[in-house]
Parts: sequence; C-alpha cells; structure tokens
Amino acid sequence: MLQSNPLSQFFRQPAIHIRLPSGGKFYPVGSINMPPNGELPVLPMTAVDEITYRTPDALFNGSAVVSVIQSCVPSIKDAWQMPSQDIDAVMIAIRIASFGHGMDINTQCPACNHNDEVTLDLRAVNDMIHPGDYNKNLELGDLKFHFKPMSYKEINSNNQVQFDQQQALRIVNDDSAEDAVKIKQLTASMKIINELTIRTIAQSIHTIQTSDAIVTEFHYILEFLTNCESKIFNRLRDYVIDLKQSSEIKPVDIACAECTHTYKQPFTLDMTSFFGNAS
Repeated sequence: MLQSNPLSQFFRQPAIHIRLPSGGKFYPVGSINMPPNGELPVLPMTAVDEITYRTPDALFNGSAVVSVIQSCVPSIKDAWQMPSQDIDAVMIAIRIASFGHGMDINTQCPACNHNDEVTLDLRAVNDMIHPGDYNKNLELGDLKFHFKPMSYKEINSNNQVQFDQQQALRIVNDDSAEDAVKIKQLTASMKIINELTIRTIAQSIHTIQTSDAIVTEFHYILEFLTNCESKIFNRLRDYVIDLKQSSEIKPVDIACAECTHTYKQPFTLDMTSFFGNAS
C-alpha cells in the first residue's frame, strides 16, 4: 500500500494570498483556477526555483519566470498566458512570500546628491498597481476598437526581438565597419522594429467592430494596421501606450536622510535582479 510522506506536513505552505489586478479576466480557459474568493495562495520559492531563476538562458527566454510563477502560485496553470497587468503584482507577491516585504534599493537625492539605501515596503508597492481600464473602447469614424492586455508570452517574444535588434545595431557605432554595411543593417533593423511596433498594437486589440462585422482574427487586425491611414494608426498607438502606462508601477516617495528633501524614486521590476538582491 502507498503511504503518504510523513514529512508532508512540513512542506511549504501559502505565505500570503493576493487578488490579481486583472480580477482573473483575459486568461484563456484552463490557464487559471480562480478560487471562489478571488484570492490566490502564494507559496515561498523552493531551492529549485531559486536555481532556475539564476539561470541566464532561462531568464532570457522567459521560462524561468513561468516556472517560478507556476511553482509558487499553483492556481496559475499556464503563466505564459498571464495578462501583462498581473505580472508585476504576482512577482512582487512571490518575493514577499519568500523573503519578506522589505526590499532595499539604492537611491540618490536630486537636491543634495546624497546616496542612500532605503527599504521599500513591497506591500505598499503592490497596492499602487492598478489595471488599465480595458472595458473602455475607442471609436474612430465607423470603427469601434476593443482592447486587451498582452500576454506574458507575447511580451517576452517581443522583448527578445527588440534585444536582438539592439545587438545588431551595434555595428552602426562600429568605426571599423564599412558605411554600406552599416546602412544595410540599419535599414534591416528599422524594418523589423517597425513591424514589431505594428504587431504589438495588433496584440493589444481584442476586437474591431464595423457596422456589419466583428473582427477578432489577429491576421485581419494586423493586415488592417499595416494598411490603415497613419492618423488612425497613431491614435491607436497612443491609446495603447496610455493603457500600458496606466498599469505600470508608479514612482515611490523617498525622504532624503541628509537634507529631508522628498522626491520621487522610479521603481522598476528588473527580472534579472529582483530576487538576486533579496536579504
């Protein structure tokens, strides 16, 4: 007869519970098990999770983030499908569950240039995360646009393309490279970056509604963005940027220990070091 592990009572247990900024919306069927109360249990990281997160290749291709999320927030079955508005909140919750709510950051006062190390309360940072309002639509002439947050898979894939082009463009600043080679690389990279911009906007559009059709197919939306008037595209681009910025973590208030000046300190969640500087 199979017996349960007598040590199972000492396995890790949920340290905190969180509500997702998205409220569980925009997850494909089967990618999340939402508890009835809407609060997801968050487990501390295991030793394997910490090793995974320190693997450069896994960090670059996104698999480390996905693995850690699915390990520590088991209600999320497919973290690749997470909407963008939930990513920061979940990662902060995992850090709180694993290392506590305090996080030390380096900062410099803009008034007196005093360098200091301050401790942020990550609970307060998480409370500042608010989802963009994706219930609103945008009407441009006879077209009505409905939007959605991008998935982590889409964001990670786009970031890899952007990184590759940044690396490729290094040749433009290489004095030893011939001008013809530089121009060719610059032209190729700009084409890819422009295509990526259009794809990013398309990935943020859920539906385009006309007087007699509702279009949800990605390839149709992408084709429309490639062929629409520039004023329509620019309006859509600006709207998507505003949606994205509205859900980003806002700067935190810091009081200088030297001169008492209060200033705003940007807080960015750098996936490569977020868990590396845990105390």
